[in-house]
Amino acid sequence: MKTVRKHVENAIAGDSISGMDIVLDTNVLVSALISDRGASIEVIRRCLQRRHQPCISLALFSEYQDLLGRSDLYERCPLTASERQELFNALMSVSRMTDIYYLWRPNLSDETDNHVLELAVAARAGIIVTHNLVDFTRSELRFPELRIMTPAQFLKETT
Repeated sequence: MKTVRKHVENAIAGDSISGMDIVLDTNVLVSALISDRGASIEVIRRCLQRRHQPCISLALFSEYQDLLGRSDLYERCPLTASERQELFNALMSVSRMTDIYYLWRPNLSDETDNHVLELAVAARAGIIVTHNLVDFTRSELRFPELRIMTPAQFLKETT
């Protein structure tokens, strides 16, 4: 990704966020870090351009950090470890930290996804962007104001 520095600079120097609040599942971040093409990296770019407000919780931050440390995930990654960290730091600089005071468990069939849903509810985010639609659409509790979309669906609707 040749434009990492440009996106980082935009994030640091950017204006206020103009778009909706969203939650980025970890699979979107991983997809964006391993390929400089595709919908996932475009969603990250739009967040860095402050077109959308990514929301983060301590649990999701920890999950992101854990994934950054897994070198086996990034064997074919176009970014070096320091560039991945720089992009992550830029994304965190435009993200809104949200405290979660109420847990909606058990809810999803995959327990590891519950914190993402709980973040979206607590942050009043309109959309969870994920490659994992199946687990999120099988929730026991329904939140009609919350939409679950792939990165491609998200880009199509917000362009």
